[in-house]
Amino acid sequence: MSQTATLADWRDPPQNRWAFQHVDQILPVATIGAAPREAAPAETAPDAGRLAGFSVADGRGGALDLEGFLAATDTDGLLVLKDGRAVFETYRQGLEPQRPHILMSATKAVIGLLAGALHGAGLLDLKAPIEALAREAAGGPFAGASVRQLLDMRAGVRLSPQEAALYAGACGWDPPAPGFEGVGLAGFFAGLKGPPAQHGGPFAYVSANIDLLGLAIEESTGRRVAELIEELIWRPMGAASPAWITLAPDGTPRCTGGVCATLRDFARLGQVVADGGRAGAAQIVPQAWIEDMMRGGDKEAWAKGEWGGLFAKVHRQMSCRAGWYVTHDTPGTLFAMGIHGQNLFVDIARRIVIAKLSSQPAPFDYAAAMLTQRGAAALAKLA
Repeated sequence: MSQTATLADWRDPPQNRWAFQHVDQILPVATIGAAPREAAPAETAPDAGRLAGFSVADGRGGALDLEGFLAATDTDGLLVLKDGRAVFETYRQGLEPQRPHILMSATKAVIGLLAGALHGAGLLDLKAPIEALAREAAGGPFAGASVRQLLDMRAGVRLSPQEAALYAGACGWDPPAPGFEGVGLAGFFAGLKGPPAQHGGPFAYVSANIDLLGLAIEESTGRRVAELIEELIWRPMGAASPAWITLAPDGTPRCTGGVCATLRDFARLGQVVADGGRAGAAQIVPQAWIEDMMRGGDKEAWAKGEWGGLFAKVHRQMSCRAGWYVTHDTPGTLFAMGIHGQNLFVDIARRIVIAKLSSQPAPFDYAAAMLTQRGAAALAKLA
């Protein structure tokens, strides 16, 4: 698979297949170091026949076997863990076990766990107004939003089309608008003016919420997000490979979507959640944080929010908590999700983790997303 992607087209098909696995050759990144342990959970030999009976409705009156499902959802890698041991693992489209793949908005789940670790250590006040932690938010529409409201996508800010275009360039994922070359995330948020929005209402997906939270974490702790993820999450969980996080033109981290990780380490992150915040003997994230993720989300805010009806065909009750989507109609289950088909499913009750990396052509393909949800449920039954 040869390099064909540029900053202008790296998320477009077919370039995205290569680009999602080589983000470090397109964007500036910070490295998140690893510290592998012996007997890392995802490196045990999978049982090739475990999923032989897999079948999932294709949404058009037919059914797909496992190979058909993987192809239909443009899978780059799939790993299924049961009790921390691999029962199925496959790589496609040139992806290799040691190659980081961008997680897109599943990055929010990483930041949610980092926030939990920081909160548990007394380093992040969930009730604090964001402008108390990130000076860039003062005097603008984000003022008054709490850390918790940003984490749960319940801040009231909606970017105008012009602001959204400036934000895209400030993140470094698109060529900047003329006259805004070199303006990064800090400059973008400092430039947002206007009265504070009404915060705490229904769920509204605004990627800028988590990028602003990343600024707040760095300014309030005096540490870089990449260093904190490495120290508090990646090394303690025994990640086998370094990860990356993309950087805006000013060096600020893209906390809403920029983490790139191997499939196995993505699954390890899910195993931390399945194990109540633990990895071996290490309590990485407080168990109370994991329990709050499962029960603390506002179901009404989700139901009244912009995605309230989106997943209704597969989940009756949901909530968003700290970057994770909790499916209350199936107790003990939650998932992380990113555009172009990145998913991490965790079934705490049955101790199953399913990590899926993809290069779907469209940022969000509803049919593929629902097929992935059904496919994950079918995989969990066989695992």
